[in-house]
Amino acid sequence: MWNDKNYHTLDYEMKGFFGEKAIKLSIDGGFTCPNRDGTIGVRGCIFCSERGSGDFNSESCKSISEQISEQREIMSRKWKSSTYIAYFQSYTNTYDTVENLRKKFNEALICENIKGIAIATRPDCISEEVLELLAELNEKTFLWVELGLQTINNSTVNLIRRGYSHDVFEKTAKMLKTKNIRTVIHLIMGLPGEDREQMLKNISYVSALRPWGVKIHMLHILQNTDLAKFYLNTHFNVMSHDEYVELICDSLELLNEDIVIHRLTGDGRKSDLIEPRWTLNKLKVLSDIDKELKKRNSRQGKYAPL
Repeated sequence: MWNDKNYHTLDYEMKGFFGEKAIKLSIDGGFTCPNRDGTIGVRGCIFCSERGSGDFNSESCKSISEQISEQREIMSRKWKSSTYIAYFQSYTNTYDTVENLRKKFNEALICENIKGIAIATRPDCISEEVLELLAELNEKTFLWVELGLQTINNSTVNLIRRGYSHDVFEKTAKMLKTKNIRTVIHLIMGLPGEDREQMLKNISYVSALRPWGVKIHMLHILQNTDLAKFYLNTHFNVMSHDEYVELICDSLELLNEDIVIHRLTGDGRKSDLIEPRWTLNKLKVLSDIDKELKKRNSRQGKYAPL
């Protein structure tokens, strides 16, 4: 259904829209986070590194245009394309004044071959004013907004110090949908205390929301995070490679086939990663997911409610 894949990949979606591969350029907008600047907390979510999910980004001391130029040079060695998406990834990328946000997003849009913008943020950092700015951007470029959900389990939410309620998440997701803004929801597999049943409940919840896309991450335990301290004290269960592959295939079968899969695994810095080390071989994880789906003669959405 999706070329050589049994699930609805972002690559498939982008090629259908742009006619060629769209390459994401991860940049640091120089933002912070209410979970770090003292508004909500100062240590961030329990799993966050010092770079706030931007461990592989360019340095924020460089301008947006400089970062885009640098990233485009790097990525052009791997892929040939004239379509690039400026991905504002590090920390919370709507946590600023509307004036500053507009300036930074527009600086990205005027760069050569930037055909769209992806904005990673928190649902508690999209005010009515910011929503209107996003609606403006949505009218003139290919936009998507990424929201961290991670889990719907309240006890886990408190443990990981997410810092906003489920009601806030649902309200923001609804506002974005009302404005026809593509939304991508983040989930984390393997959070402490969550079993297979809970993780599949998270998947079913997201499928019922019908967002444009979803990102599924395996929990990374990184050096110098509060999660690392928690792991060393509790030795909570970490999934094996085979358990994760099976879980992801079960998850894909439950996700509506229209939902674009942006990520099925991730890779932390090798020098910082404590567990699970098997995630360092990202290509093997993805290859084994493909093999398992074919072995099952299965696909995304096979068991999703109509």
